[in-house]
Amino acid sequence: MADHTGGARADVELRLPAQGAYATIVRTTAAGLAARLDFTIDDIEDLRIAIGEASALVIPEADPGTDLVACFWIGRGSMTVELEAEAADDPPLDTESFAWQVLDTMAQDASAGSEGGRFRVRFTVTSAIAAGMTGAEL
Repeated sequence: MADHTGGARADVELRLPAQGAYATIVRTTAAGLAARLDFTIDDIEDLRIAIGEASALVIPEADPGTDLVACFWIGRGSMTVELEAEAADDPPLDTESFAWQVLDTMAQDASAGSEGGRFRVRFTVTSAIAAGMTGAEL
């Protein structure tokens, strides 16, 4: 799956306190965007689960009092999502964690890690129906 970011500005950017209570707003925003892309109900639920797991990876690593930044890049039948927060300790990604295992299963091109005092998770979710793919292309 192609990375839709291409160094360009996100189509949608959301900035919220890096606290678990705000993860539902990120999930709801992603679901609304996916609905506009004609994702199926199952695809939207997969996206909501992926957002929840990405939030579970990023929020605990965030420095107290910082923001969670959610960026969404919209493609033809797909959405690339990046969640990031300030994390001065540059924490490593626990690839054995339940959250990472679920995210890696639910999304394509999942990546995560720390760099320059920020912890970031990025992934892409695709809807074959919204992308207009046929059986041969799947």
